[in-house]
Amino acid sequence: MISIQGLSHRFGSKLVLDNISLTIHRGEIVAIMGSSGGGKTTLLRCLTGLLRPSEGSIEIDGVDALAEPEKVREKMGLVFQNAALFDSLNVFDNIVFGAKRKWRLKRVEQQRLVLQLLKEVGLEGSARLMPSELSGGMRKRVALARALAMKPDLLLYDEPTSGLDPVTAYSIDQLIVQLRDSAGMTSVVVSHDVSSVFRVADRIAFLEKGRLTFVGHPQEFMDSRQMAIRELVEKARAESLSVIADLEPDSAT
Repeated sequence: MISIQGLSHRFGSKLVLDNISLTIHRGEIVAIMGSSGGGKTTLLRCLTGLLRPSEGSIEIDGVDALAEPEKVREKMGLVFQNAALFDSLNVFDNIVFGAKRKWRLKRVEQQRLVLQLLKEVGLEGSARLMPSELSGGMRKRVALARALAMKPDLLLYDEPTSGLDPVTAYSIDQLIVQLRDSAGMTSVVVSHDVSSVFRVADRIAFLEKGRLTFVGHPQEFMDSRQMAIRELVEKARAESLSVIADLEPDSAT
């Protein structure tokens, strides 16, 4: 589905991506992780066509993404970190915003599409709500429904569980996996949330100082002796133990 070969990018004299090569298969969920400043966001921007890399190639579903960015963009849906909903539009109009223009949908077709997608993301009955009336998790679900309305072959997620409580984050992870299982959706998830990544990813790609230093399955990631990965895994374990301790009853009572 995605073939990245020899991808490098510079901002002035600073090398941000250094000779990245990665293949992502159709129907696969690949998480991109990395140390702060490792190049995750830059790689995502290159994949979406928002940034043209200094060197290398990107092919998506057989199409040269650098030569035909508009054609490639039609194949993908993007779920932004902050959901990026239109505050002046209700849930219904946010979801159909792009789809009704792309396919010139009649009102009854729009209604059918929105009802189907709201059911798929677990938000039945919320079509008339405004973004200001939604929780963070609900906003993420609406953003996902809007992306799905464009019937993409590929979904790109930028920190999908960022800022969410553990229960809501878990529900978003379930949606990502359900889309893979039910529709064979290919997904790229940029995230720093180790627990979330372990719930959804078939493989993990790890960036450190612009270089791709690890590609493998979640268990291989957990077992890695690479220092930056060990620090990330240990931090996630400590945070999990802290949550468990907070939930346990006080032993003195």
